[in-house]
Amino acid sequence: MTEIDTLVQRTEGLQPWRRVFHASWGLVVVLGLVTLEPSWTTAVTVLGALAGLLLLFDLLRLRIASLNRLFFRLLRPFASPREADRIASSTWFVLGAFLTVALYPVEVVIPAVLVLALADPAASYVGRRWGKRSFGTGTFEGSLVFLAVAAVVLAPFTGVAVAAGVAVVVTAAERIPWSLDDNLVIPLLTGALLWSLLPFWG
Repeated sequence: MTEIDTLVQRTEGLQPWRRVFHASWGLVVVLGLVTLEPSWTTAVTVLGALAGLLLLFDLLRLRIASLNRLFFRLLRPFASPREADRIASSTWFVLGAFLTVALYPVEVVIPAVLVLALADPAASYVGRRWGKRSFGTGTFEGSLVFLAVAAVVLAPFTGVAVAAGVAVVVTAAERIPWSLDDNLVIPLLTGALLWSLLPFWG
C-alpha cells in the first residue's frame, strides 16, 4: 500500500469533524452576509476569488502527488476518501455559495445556504451512523433527516407550506446520482425554488 493510500484510508468512517467543518463554512457565509451587509459586487468578488483559489489548489494537488499527500496529511479530520482523485467538497461548497450569491437576492441566498450548511451534514451523519434502508444515493433515514432539517431551516423565512414543498423537492434531488457535487446542486436548486416561490412566502 502506498503512502497516499494509507493517508486516504485514515479518512474513512463517520467523519464528524468534516460535518462540523461543512456546517461552519455555511454559517460563516450567512453571518458575513447578515452582519457585514456587503454589496453584491463585494460578496461575489470575495467568494469568487476564494472559489478560484480553492479550485486552483485542487487542480494542482491532483496533478502533484506530494501536494495531494500533504493535503491528506494536514487535513485528515476534514478530508474524504473520494477527494483523493476529485475536487474537494469544500471547493464545491464555496463555488455553490458563490453562484448562489451571484444569481439570487440575499433574502433567497441566506436560507438556501443554510439548507446546504445544516441539512446536508446532518443527513450524511445520520445516514452513515444509523441508516439501514437504501434510498437513491443514500439512505431513507438520512433523507428523512435532510427533509426535517431543511423544512425547519426554511420555515421562519418562507412559512410552513413553502418550506415543506421546497424541502421535499430538494430532498428528492439530493438523492439523485447527479454528475455534479451536491454542494453545488443543493444551494442552486434551493435558491431557484425559493426565488420562483418568492410571492408566496409568509
